[in-house]
Amino acid sequence: MRMLLIHADYLEYEVRDRALKNPEPISEEQKKGRLDEVLAVFISVEKVDETNPEEVVEKAITEIEDVAKQVRAERIFVYPFAHLSSELAKPDVALEILKKIEEKLREKGYEVKRAPFGYYKAFKLSCKGHPLAELSRTIVPEEGVSKEERNIALEKEEKELVSHWFILTPEGELIEVDRFDFTGHENLRKFVNYEIAKNRVAEREPPHVKLMLEHELVDYEPGSDAGNLRYYPKGRLIKGLLEQYVTEKVVEYGAMEVETPIMYDFEHPALEKYLNRFPARQYIVKSGDKKFFLRFAACFGQFLIKKDAIISYRHLPLRMYELTRYSFRREKSGELSGLRRLRAFTMPDMHTVAKDLKQAMDEFKKQYKLSMEVLRGVGLTPEDYEVAIRFTRDFWEANKDFIVELARIIGKPVLIEMWDQRFFYFILKFEFNFVDNLDKAAALSTVQIDVENAERFGITYYDEDGKERYPLILHCSPSGAIERVMYAILEKQAKLQAMGKKPAFPLWLSPIQVRVIPVSEDVLDYALYVAGKLEGAKIRVDVDDTNDRLNKKIRKAEKEWIPYIIVVGRNEKEQNTVTVRRREDGKQLEMQLEDLIREIRGKTEGFPYKPRPLPLLLSRRPKFRG
Repeated sequence: MRMLLIHADYLEYEVRDRALKNPEPISEEQKKGRLDEVLAVFISVEKVDETNPEEVVEKAITEIEDVAKQVRAERIFVYPFAHLSSELAKPDVALEILKKIEEKLREKGYEVKRAPFGYYKAFKLSCKGHPLAELSRTIVPEEGVSKEERNIALEKEEKELVSHWFILTPEGELIEVDRFDFTGHENLRKFVNYEIAKNRVAEREPPHVKLMLEHELVDYEPGSDAGNLRYYPKGRLIKGLLEQYVTEKVVEYGAMEVETPIMYDFEHPALEKYLNRFPARQYIVKSGDKKFFLRFAACFGQFLIKKDAIISYRHLPLRMYELTRYSFRREKSGELSGLRRLRAFTMPDMHTVAKDLKQAMDEFKKQYKLSMEVLRGVGLTPEDYEVAIRFTRDFWEANKDFIVELARIIGKPVLIEMWDQRFFYFILKFEFNFVDNLDKAAALSTVQIDVENAERFGITYYDEDGKERYPLILHCSPSGAIERVMYAILEKQAKLQAMGKKPAFPLWLSPIQVRVIPVSEDVLDYALYVAGKLEGAKIRVDVDDTNDRLNKKIRKAEKEWIPYIIVVGRNEKEQNTVTVRRREDGKQLEMQLEDLIREIRGKTEGFPYKPRPLPLLLSRRPKFRG
């Protein structure tokens, strides 16, 4: 069963037509209905619910009551809504389950109304809009369910683990989300709503998709599985630079770079239990009689290396890193959305072995700061993302000062998710989450303190007395998936564009940093000379040698977000100067070429460089999209 629960000012409906050949018989009075100040519960009864309808009803009542108490609702509207699932139960079973839910809620003292089953209905709804106003729930019966279905239910149980949500201020005040004043923190409000609702489906195309296509960066690949993309030269350059940048930052931090396989034995004893956490999201590959799975992180390979290594306490903390190109996760088709959520993605993945909780927490804070530094380098500041920190109540009670320090470092309120008991393999986790133009959030940087997998994989170290001990392991991606970073950069620029500001890539990531435009063919030789000087200084430059008019050439460069546009004519050629249009501030300057080189090199110092990804002359370039 799938449920969408909305706390509303009112819900009203009107029957329009039959949706089933034999819908539920109704009176004239039942063709319309309304409730004010109501918890609206939209329900899809699924095929799996047929195995144990009574259990499904009881679980549904528990979930509905839990939400009703949280939002203090006394009226409940049970609304049949087939659109939440593609695997619906038989109509007679579904109707019986809905009737029983209505009946039991009424017995518990709620004022209940149920919309008729089997009809097309028009409805109006006014959602209250607070953080608990939109929630979703998934219910799966235990009895009569296959092993595969039970594993899928485990993943859903993970999602439905009861969470207590708070806002933590940098001053150390822990406030329940529905009591926090979000004035001045609108982005945080959007993030909180997204997290609590858990609706990952993209209803429409996010703005970054249009940008990635217009700029010929990335495109969908119809010849592959959904969520696997093709990268054109400019997109590949940006992706490659990001991969190099994050890798250099992590290696500089002290990690050893390794490489591990992308597929693993499905029946490996250490992997089996770990795999069952994510059964519905795996890609399976057969080789002869054996079954393998494609990795969804670098954990497996790095854990197996650590298991075979001889590690002393003197080696700790021990950091190991791999840029996984690619990791695979079979996301639901409705959740796939441009670069935000993919089935094949590139994940910078560092794992750190720590001897105890004190060392692990020290590393956690350092990697938190490292993540902030990495994102700042790609043009994302703390104003662009929201922080979520997740842990158990026991961890909070024992480590309040440490958690408050994390909020103080970021300098703004953060979302706290607290559990009464640990369900996951970690005891502490943070993410930096980007909220896009559709109010959807995507996790970028993350670090987790893992207390299970060292023992599961047999990873040990020798302490000062020569005894073998199980360490703690930190999982860290200082940027998140590289594709997600590209998504966040483009979505941020889409926001700026909507505000009337000029969008731009960070200079070191711009596929073309300088475009040289000769005003006529007579000065093409000087344009090529200028381009050669820039290229020799490791600056990506091209020359617009097309027959377009000057104004059109400039507009074309502006549309491509070129940071520096150089226009050269007879005057510049004779005086050996350049006239530069700088996108950053809109200024037009006449300057010496050496001064421009010095300016660009100063702004890109410390970042990786790759040469121009396309031919020097625009006339020699193919068009990748019609």
